[in-house]
Amino acid sequence: MEFRQLGAAGFQVPVLSFGTGTFGGKGAFFGAWGNTDVTEAKRLIDICLDAGLAMFDTADIYSDGAAESVLGEAIKGRRDRVLISTKATFRAGEDPNAVGSSRFHLLRACDAALKRLGTDYIDLFQLHGFDAKTPVEETLSTLDDLVRAGKIRYVGVSNFSGWHVMKSLAVADRYGYPRYVANQTYYSLVGRDYEWELMPLGLDQGLGAVVWSPLGWGRLTGKIRRGQPLPETSRLHKTGDKGPQIDDDYLYRVIDALDDVAKETGKSIPQVALNWLLQRPTVSTVVIGARNEEQLKQNLGAVGWNLNKEQVAKLDAASVVTPAYPYWHQAGFTERNPSPV
Repeated sequence: MEFRQLGAAGFQVPVLSFGTGTFGGKGAFFGAWGNTDVTEAKRLIDICLDAGLAMFDTADIYSDGAAESVLGEAIKGRRDRVLISTKATFRAGEDPNAVGSSRFHLLRACDAALKRLGTDYIDLFQLHGFDAKTPVEETLSTLDDLVRAGKIRYVGVSNFSGWHVMKSLAVADRYGYPRYVANQTYYSLVGRDYEWELMPLGLDQGLGAVVWSPLGWGRLTGKIRRGQPLPETSRLHKTGDKGPQIDDDYLYRVIDALDDVAKETGKSIPQVALNWLLQRPTVSTVVIGARNEEQLKQNLGAVGWNLNKEQVAKLDAASVVTPAYPYWHQAGFTERNPSPV
């Protein structure tokens, strides 16, 4: 397993991380993802560690905290062998203060996560979304306190706009607070918006991409085909309207290109889609998920080889879209504003 630096930090992370959205299975939304219990989680983690995948990503809202609890039970006795990333900000209770990035909520959320995970520190703690109602200074000073207390090692964000990140980094630099080094972001062959602003920002400011939903919200599994109904087991039946919306013609154009490259390489469609991501600028780690051992082993097959330039170009061409303004305008002036990809 290859390891890369997480943004500008000296922290090394494996290029594949394991996402625990399938752990716990509480509620209609996460129940549609999976229902992995502690016994199965231990087995999946065994497979990950044998392959060199040592980073596990979770969040307090995954199955109402159950995902963190299952992960904590599954890593007992081997905490020193794993890296843990988790997230907080989204609503995690009925209390008016059980949401956001206030000092009150972040301190309580971090302590609750530590208890569920059965550990005294978190390697990467990320804000799950931007909180426009809390001053950035309050949020960052709280994260600074948590780092100084040894409860978290590194800090990052998720689902931020570019200006959210830059405002935060400016405040961090002004007061000497920890800088964000990770951006957990949606990025896939059928969702390339990340490249327009957040990727150039990551290159300039030293944020490593921690990619979530790299298979396009379950659309690039190889099971979705033109003119065929969704597989009965697809979580898109219950969650398709909750994630990114993708035009069918565009989706099938990308799948056709993936099919061609998969045949050329002898790899599966998911393996090709994941390998494409691993060759993109700023990508530090790609978060893979799995309901079972077979899915996990298939996804682990995305490393140890690389697409060639012609194959990357074919996938690029099939998945390109016209970006929103001002990015389409900027693309016409690459002499002074070169594209990162």
